[in-house]
Amino acid sequence: MKTTKVTLNPERVGKAWAIAHALAHPLRLRILEFIDSMGSTNVNRIYRALDIEQSITSQHLRILRDAGIVVNEKDGKYVHYAINYERVENAAMATSAFAEVDRAYTMVH
Repeated sequence: MKTTKVTLNPERVGKAWAIAHALAHPLRLRILEFIDSMGSTNVNRIYRALDIEQSITSQHLRILRDAGIVVNEKDGKYVHYAINYERVENAAMATSAFAEVDRAYTMVH
């Protein structure tokens, strides 16, 4: 039997998990779709347009921000959110690559 050494970088795995976690929630995807439609927007517009509580919106934005999916810029008393499209595209490519590996593995086993 062949043995393969598995080497994982915990910091990179943690970052990948944070990104996947941020993108794997239906409400966060709705928030991203709304931000995308606006280009840039603040939390007040998001929660009013999506009919969700301000505190819940802020919690989801924090998760998206911590994962680098959205960026924010303070403008007076408002914080404007925009999508980090490079991060989203990289996540989409990684997900596609992982799905291909998983599909190949499933076909063999």
